[in-house]
Amino acid sequence: MLPDKISDWEASTWIYVAIGDTHFYTGNFEKVMKCFFNAVQCPAGLGNPYVHLRLGQAYFELENLDKAADELTRAYMGGGMEVFMEDDPKYLSFLETRIEI
Repeated sequence: MLPDKISDWEASTWIYVAIGDTHFYTGNFEKVMKCFFNAVQCPAGLGNPYVHLRLGQAYFELENLDKAADELTRAYMGGGMEVFMEDDPKYLSFLETRIEI
C-alpha cells in the first residue's frame, strides 16, 4: 500500500520489522534475514539497534557467527545492554565471547 520505491518510506522500515519479528518468533530465521536486510535499506533502518539486534540473532541461529558478532556489536554500540534485555540471554552471552562489554 506504499507508493513506488518502497525503500524510500520510513513506514517500510517498520513494516519489514513487524513481519520480521513474526518470523523471528516462529523460528523462520531465513525470512527474518530477508525482512531485516530490507529494513536496513529503508530510512531509519541502518544504525537502528533493534534492526541490528534481529539481524545478529538471525545470523546466530543460522550459525554464521562472524556476521552475528558484527550485527550484535552494532546493536550493542547503538543501544547498549538494554537492547538485549527482552530476548534470550544467549545472544548477549555470545557477544561477550567476541567483545569486551
